[in-house]
Amino acid sequence: MSVEARLAELGITLPEAAAPVASYVPVVVTGNMAFVSGQLPFIDGELVTGRLGEDISLEQGQAAARACGLMILAQLRATEIPLDRVERVVKLGAFVNSTPDYTDQPKVANGASDLMFQVFGEAGRHSRAAVGVPCLPLGAAVEVDAIIALKAE
Repeated sequence: MSVEARLAELGITLPEAAAPVASYVPVVVTGNMAFVSGQLPFIDGELVTGRLGEDISLEQGQAAARACGLMILAQLRATEIPLDRVERVVKLGAFVNSTPDYTDQPKVANGASDLMFQVFGEAGRHSRAAVGVPCLPLGAAVEVDAIIALKAE
């Protein structure tokens, strides 16, 4: 089954790829690797803002991380990389805007990790970092970046 067919089966519509908010490009491809810049969580066109452990629940944080994962896929598509070219999701980096005593960053990051497994199956299993940070750009609740291995063209 193609990745596009899998997205349809899951009822997933990818968002429009967000424009960079500073001086960088969303995706850099070198060799067979795609490096996707940190993506912010947009749900229904609205940026999810706030801090875990303060005004964002675990479930809202997981939904935000999933939204970041969807934006990662949207950025690949916008860069004209067919999603069927994804050989493996190698690594995700999840940054969680959280209070100093908040310790569920890995559970928040599961929102993006679980999405990659749903979409790509075993090729979606990856290594990962999930860290708490005191703030993120634009007040976002979560930011996720990715390293993706691509099949040869």
